[in-house]
Amino acid sequence: MSMSVGSESGTDDVMVEMNTTPLIDVMLVLLVMLIVTIPIQTHAVKLDLPINNTPPPQDVMPEIVNLEIDFDGTPIWNGTPVSSMAQLDRYFQESAAKPTQPEVHLRPNRLAKYDAVAKTLAHAQRLGVTKIGFVGNEQYIE
Repeated sequence: MSMSVGSESGTDDVMVEMNTTPLIDVMLVLLVMLIVTIPIQTHAVKLDLPINNTPPPQDVMPEIVNLEIDFDGTPIWNGTPVSSMAQLDRYFQESAAKPTQPEVHLRPNRLAKYDAVAKTLAHAQRLGVTKIGFVGNEQYIE
């Protein structure tokens, strides 16, 4: 079986062969792009980075202040009831002024009003106390 390229009768016949030129062009472009991008992926820059010579931090336990809010809204600073908000503000100012600020562990009573706890937190934030954490949250789990 053979195929004729031209017709002897002069009529145009349908060409059965597939034109592979565009396919080869696309494959060559993809091959060139692959060859060009491979060295970029494996390129590395050698740097001499400085060595860290600082000593490890000392394991010093921070000072802890226990602040409780009683059921009637009375703040208790390290076991001592605070008589006024001005006195509590002085405690907060003293804590904020220290070079290593102590951690304030806030333990509100389950029956304390939200307003008393929110006011205490607002005073602490306004006076620069940043290390505040809630403790004793297990009393709220039912």
